[in-house]
Amino acid sequence: MSAGRNLRLLGRLRGLGFGLTAGRALGARLRCVSDPLRSVSDSGFRPPDTSLFVPLPARIEAGPEGNVGAELSHRLNKNDALKVLNKFYKRKEMQRLGSENGLDARLFHQAFISFRKYVMEADTLSVDLHIILNDICCGAGHVDGLFPYFMRHAKQIFPMLDCMDDLRKISDLRLPANWYPEARAIQRKIIFHAGPTNSGKTHKAIQSFLAAKSGVYCGPLKLLAHEIYQKSNDAGVPCDLVTGEERTFVDPDGRQSSHVACTIEMCSVTTPYEIAVIDEIQMIRDPSRGWAWTRALLGLCAEEIHICGEAAAINLVMELMYDTGEEVEVETYERLTPLTVLDLALESLDNLQPGDCIVCFNKADIYSLSRQIEARGLECAVIYGSLPPGTKLAQAKKFNDPDDPCKIMVATDAIGMGLNLSIKRIIFNSLMKPSINEKGEKEMDRITTSQALQISGRAGRFSTTFKEGEVTTMNQNDLPVLQEILSRPVDPIEMAGLHPTADQIEMFAYQLPEATLSNLIDIFVSLSQVDGLYFVCNIDDFKFLADMIQHIPLNLRVRYVFCTAPINKKQPFVCTSFLKFARQFSRNEPLTFDWLCRHISWPLLPPQNIKDLVHLEAVHDVLDLYLWLSYRFMDMFPDVNIVRDIQMELDSIIQTGVKNITRLIRASDSLSVTAAGGPDDSSNSRGIRKKHRLNVDGANVSRRLRGSKALGYIQVTSEADAAERAGDSLSARLVQEGHLTAELLQKLQEEWSASQANGAQGQRDTAAHILSKTTSKGLRKKK
Repeated sequence: MSAGRNLRLLGRLRGLGFGLTAGRALGARLRCVSDPLRSVSDSGFRPPDTSLFVPLPARIEAGPEGNVGAELSHRLNKNDALKVLNKFYKRKEMQRLGSENGLDARLFHQAFISFRKYVMEADTLSVDLHIILNDICCGAGHVDGLFPYFMRHAKQIFPMLDCMDDLRKISDLRLPANWYPEARAIQRKIIFHAGPTNSGKTHKAIQSFLAAKSGVYCGPLKLLAHEIYQKSNDAGVPCDLVTGEERTFVDPDGRQSSHVACTIEMCSVTTPYEIAVIDEIQMIRDPSRGWAWTRALLGLCAEEIHICGEAAAINLVMELMYDTGEEVEVETYERLTPLTVLDLALESLDNLQPGDCIVCFNKADIYSLSRQIEARGLECAVIYGSLPPGTKLAQAKKFNDPDDPCKIMVATDAIGMGLNLSIKRIIFNSLMKPSINEKGEKEMDRITTSQALQISGRAGRFSTTFKEGEVTTMNQNDLPVLQEILSRPVDPIEMAGLHPTADQIEMFAYQLPEATLSNLIDIFVSLSQVDGLYFVCNIDDFKFLADMIQHIPLNLRVRYVFCTAPINKKQPFVCTSFLKFARQFSRNEPLTFDWLCRHISWPLLPPQNIKDLVHLEAVHDVLDLYLWLSYRFMDMFPDVNIVRDIQMELDSIIQTGVKNITRLIRASDSLSVTAAGGPDDSSNSRGIRKKHRLNVDGANVSRRLRGSKALGYIQVTSEADAAERAGDSLSARLVQEGHLTAELLQKLQEEWSASQANGAQGQRDTAAHILSKTTSKGLRKKK
């Protein structure tokens, strides 16, 4: 392809709506095609990360006929041999030759250390190595003659050196569209429904889905899949439900319906459909799950594919479809109801109104705010990510019911999709959200424009009580920041996620049979080649599980499936259960209902405090894990129906706990005070040992729950003053790490002192008391 033709094509693409970013990315790809001898970085090739190459133990093979080398020459002088080896190592020419054969400085050093140890410790060497070493020691040979034997040893301890070309071919991810031959065999029509939340884009796509002879809906959450499943069957269109943990067939005989609603990871890329719907396409850039959207977009075998999501993904979808030769038709939508950014922040919980939803980004603030709200005589619904779907729906129903006195909601960004809520006003408690960067590291950062729009858009939704939506912040100082975030255009989505498949890892393992699964994944990602439109999704969770069960004897395919299980690794009980599941599986012993009951201590009692509630949520996740594995290994997880029944019962228990969450927080408060005087196991009916710290959402929280910004802000002299008053307490550390502000800490101390001075013992239930518990033991003594 000539350079002139490339420029003409780029010009036509810009005329068709491609932005500068898209043009640059495609231009880079065209240059690679027209000039195959481009630089390493342009082609996507990069040298492997050799720190991932773990040396294997050297095999010392003694010949059956004894030390033949010594018989042909004479016994090797190990002192002379050591001098020869050290001279070999210092030779620059040898290091250069090693580099040409795949040994960088690090590998060369490791290989030499192993080679030297082998020569010095082996009773017998191979005949050829023994003779060449003797010749060099006697002055009859040159030290460079050792290089072939050194390389032979290096390839023994680093077997990947011998198959690097094959490994590169296996990990070449530059043409993912070619992974789906069934989809490439048909000419698909792609329709992109682009618009903000509450614009009717998904509704339009679902109408096409319901009118088709066959169809598949692919959504990001079980709740969304279940909603479409319900809507389809209510409309008289038989539709099955498929999620990681559930298979529900409408036909009583278990025959598949022509329509299916599924979570996106579960969609089939071999079953033909007339219509396919891919919802929330902007999640194709998600660092962990983006690969599922890429797989659906490139692999679904549907005559017509309807894509719903943010307009920021249009250019990327067009470029991805350029590889498949398919055109993209774009339909744009506007929000159906107005959304207003208010000029005033809430500032005080006394200003709450019916239809308000306070959005937090951690459970500690959820607990704190819910208690403060109920202390004011208001009922509130609570929704956060780790709640079971049934509990989320129950809380949403309670909030939406016009006859229910609950008119306030406190939630995390879990409300961003999958729940239809009658919200009038969204109130951001904070604009800081924990996130995972490209290195897999957790960090705190402001929410993005896309996240802010997604959450804000839940207010004033069409067909709800409130026809107009409002959005503001808890703190007045945050409001200009939110206004600035919402005024910015959404950053264009430039890359789509990929993930190594089980087949690719199996081929890797064939080449490197001694490597662990975690190490295989690391080497795969290190060698993988992607073009500018793709990235390899974060595999930290996969590696975490792989390392956890590495010592358990499982074949590679089973091990891979176990490691793809959706597990919250912050929950110790879930991780322990995962380990026990794998160990029981490796013994070829079925995981029966009785075995599971012994592990989870079923039956379970209603929670008495927050710690109990968190434990019940973890047990629910364990039951989810059982169901997820049961659909991959049916014979080993036989009691699916019974487990599903007790999971529904557990869901009801958790719903009761969430309904009484304020009482649970008070109980946790009392529990922490008791723990301050020493462990007291007698009052815990489930035998859970009380500790000096409560574990809430995987984070160690001090004996007293952390504060919130809801009570307002008062300036103090300095952060140092606040830290000094707190002494060496957890409060000082929270201030230092940015979890609390010095102003907030001072405010909490003042309010607590005032309540104590008034002798208001009943005020133990107020928010000031709970939030003041972030102060130290020494501060309590002072009081």
